[in-house]
Amino acid sequence: MDTVERATAGESITDAEAARDELQAALAGVGITLPSLGLDGPSLAADAPRPLVELGRCAPDVARRLAAALRCTGRER
Repeated sequence: MDTVERATAGESITDAEAARDELQAALAGVGITLPSLGLDGPSLAADAPRPLVELGRCAPDVARRLAAALRCTGRER
């Protein structure tokens, strides 16, 4: 991997971290915490990383609150 590829990979990871942080803040704004929210390790390990945001697992009540929050947001648009 050359210098340009490393810079691009670093930017991709930084972008994925920012997306994760935005999602975490938005969820917190409606009282939802996804404890496993993070970056997907295997997607970072490739020669040319294509980072993915891992939403992880949550309890059924959190899933229902998340679904309700999405339904409410969908009505506003």
